[in-house]
Amino acid sequence: MKTLYTRIVVTMLVVIVFSSLLGFAIANIYYQVNLKPFNDEKVTKMAGEIQRFYDANDEVALDSYLTNVGNLGYELFLTDGKKESDYFGGEFRKKYLPSKTVQQVLDGQTYHGIDNFDTGLFITGFFDNDIQNTIGVPIETDGKTMALFLRQDPEQQFGELRIFFALILVFTSLISIILVLISGRYIVRPIVKLTNATKKIRKGNYDVALEVKRKDEIGQLADSFTKMAGELEKSEAARQEFVANVSHELQSPLTSMQGFATLLSSQSLTAEEQTKYLAIMTEETTRLSTLTKQLLTLASLDQEAELRKQDAFDIKAQWQQLLQMTEWSWRDKALTIETSLEAVTYYGDAELMYQVWSNLLTNAIKFTPESGNIKIRLYENIHEVTIEVTDTGIGIANEALPNIFNRFYKANESRSREAGSSGLGLSICKKIIDLHGGTITATSKIGQGTTFTTKLPKN
Repeated sequence: MKTLYTRIVVTMLVVIVFSSLLGFAIANIYYQVNLKPFNDEKVTKMAGEIQRFYDANDEVALDSYLTNVGNLGYELFLTDGKKESDYFGGEFRKKYLPSKTVQQVLDGQTYHGIDNFDTGLFITGFFDNDIQNTIGVPIETDGKTMALFLRQDPEQQFGELRIFFALILVFTSLISIILVLISGRYIVRPIVKLTNATKKIRKGNYDVALEVKRKDEIGQLADSFTKMAGELEKSEAARQEFVANVSHELQSPLTSMQGFATLLSSQSLTAEEQTKYLAIMTEETTRLSTLTKQLLTLASLDQEAELRKQDAFDIKAQWQQLLQMTEWSWRDKALTIETSLEAVTYYGDAELMYQVWSNLLTNAIKFTPESGNIKIRLYENIHEVTIEVTDTGIGIANEALPNIFNRFYKANESRSREAGSSGLGLSICKKIIDLHGGTITATSKIGQGTTFTTKLPKN
């Protein structure tokens, strides 16, 4: 199994090798197109200077003159094309020269061996110590024509540079490999930490601390991973709390029903006691049914990322219908209902929004004492629709307000149980409002009442 570190190192080395070969190929093309003709022209000019100088100073011995030229860093070959020939300066490694080439120079033509030298695929033309890789010019001496072949001696003129560039290449390669190994480890280390942290999270340990201080993409990934671990820990804690609360809420009515069922099986109960216990069991059954429906509603809402159904509906008509449906309950407590409802048409899920209004009004009726007052306001502006439900009920403590939309949260446990509350109604309201892109908030004072304000953005 290849590790990420191995992949990175191999990839970087392949890139280095490929870029070196590509650079070599480009340099070869540049040499063939530009440097070879330039070098040919330069050496041809030098050969012409030697030719003209000797023609102007024919009293100088040619052998002595060419020896001095050779000492300046050139390789020379002088021949008459027959038996007489000599070498000056550096020594040629390859000394084969076609006779037709010699004859061409003796006939007065200039031989451009550097420009026409076949170097193949490698840049060896400049340093290839071949007598054919020269410039040939005719030169007159002692009344006869000689052929002079000339090239620079790379060993004498560029020997140190060749060693210098070779050392640069070697050290550059070694340093590149070392830096690739080090940088690869530096890049991979945070990934290794992330992998180990993932294994911990998989085992249920969310307490992971990634000490990654980098500001690049890997640093951002580590930071996001740490935040994700924190969110997962919160979600796991919420899940466990949710399961515990569900178990508790289900256990209470079931235990009560089991106890009263046992009592009803007794033959010693009077008819009045049987009627009373049956009524209690009916209430517990209703409570259990309501809790189950709310749990199913929350489970369904949790799976929704956006609204599936959006239609135009009249919010005022919904409230009027709701007040009629609940009239028996608020009239039974002699509550006063004050309404200020504008005609507002909204685009959303009408059934879900009706459930929100029903939960808010039911809570207001439930927690408002007899002869209390409930005010309902519905109005809109250019940007949003606002619904306010105000009661004169028992109120909510300030420290409890931030938690009232949490699932199973009950600001007053004893009063909530008396009222038959499951602690899920406001959670359902908030989830529905969130799906519509709105907000729901509460303000309250103990003993004076509570106001729930819902704001829905216009489409």
